[in-house]
Amino acid sequence: MMNKLTPEILVLDDDPFTLKLLARILANLGYNSVTLCESGHAALKHIDNPADRPDMILLDLNMPKMDGIEFVYQLAERHYTGSIILFSGEDEHLLQATEKLILMHGIKIPGSLRKPVSPEKLGALLDKWLALPQAGTQQTVKLHGADELRAAINNGELLNYYQPKVEPASGRVMGVETLVRWNHPRDGMVLPSEFIGLAETHGLIDELTRVVLTGALAQAKAWQEAGLVLQLAVNVSIDNLASPDFADFIAGLAAKAGVAPRDIVLEVSESHIPMNDMSAPLETLTRLRLKRFRLSIDEFGTGHSSLVQLRGIPFDELKIDQSFVHGAWSNKTVQAKYDASMAIAKQLDMEVVAVGVEDKNDWNNLRRTGCNFAQGYFIAKPMPAADLPGWIKTWHERMKE
Repeated sequence: MMNKLTPEILVLDDDPFTLKLLARILANLGYNSVTLCESGHAALKHIDNPADRPDMILLDLNMPKMDGIEFVYQLAERHYTGSIILFSGEDEHLLQATEKLILMHGIKIPGSLRKPVSPEKLGALLDKWLALPQAGTQQTVKLHGADELRAAINNGELLNYYQPKVEPASGRVMGVETLVRWNHPRDGMVLPSEFIGLAETHGLIDELTRVVLTGALAQAKAWQEAGLVLQLAVNVSIDNLASPDFADFIAGLAAKAGVAPRDIVLEVSESHIPMNDMSAPLETLTRLRLKRFRLSIDEFGTGHSSLVQLRGIPFDELKIDQSFVHGAWSNKTVQAKYDASMAIAKQLDMEVVAVGVEDKNDWNNLRRTGCNFAQGYFIAKPMPAADLPGWIKTWHERMKE
């Protein structure tokens, strides 16, 4: 973790007293590199200067001339890659909507605070931010081309990591989700958010999916032979589902690997499902169900599917998006969204996986509400296959405690 004194923090609020108060709070928390701005235009001058660009912005929402929403838009236009903490006297619903907007612009946000700002709560959010991978530093997004990705697929640069899925009621390890990484020879480990879209745009997604599935199925078979039977989840693209041969393609891979379809979960992101034209994906999904593969709708709540539409798609499992899980126990709005997702799953007779379980309070909330399965950093980060047996042993010891 980086030193707490290192981050550059900018505070934006039109009230001079609030600025002085926050500067004092930050100094008491050990943050000494702080810039205060009374207007969005003044703050943007710092953003436009690479030497002054802050790692974290504390942002008020309701300001004259340029409000917080417009300021976020200006940050997105400038490709700001730092983080934001909101603080405002506005109601919780508006704060939640603004948080979602910030995330949609690709800007990280560890949370928001109501005015007057509590030093303890601000300190906790900053600690949470610093604990995130590569927090507090401006990251340069490295662009990769289609030819580079094609070579990576052919050269074996794609690696599968696995994140455990456990049962809150018992603590049993039920399965793993496969998460692909690109071990780039120059840039190191590249996350899928930086290359899946590239693969879809340039017709590489089927080949990429084949590599991921082949590796994951071989690993599942190796675990089975070692006495470790786990349900294997793999993400598939909506572009994969558009192919009429995809169901047979996956069935053939599973048969060759010796893994039963009932032990494989295929996850599709809700935000990518074209509800206005489901004919081709629905045909493939239905055939996969006939072949006894399990189907999961991922990132539920981020798309626009209705209960009627979901009823017509043969999903077995609903994965509640992390924005409806983490902190729900202390936030009425988030808890209401979580409860609504649970109710929809119950109506459709689907099992539920809660994603984004980051602390013990999240975990206890899932136990209290009867959630079937859980994933998140409180349980485990994604890991190489070789690390899983050791982690399972440690997890069982945690459960005893």
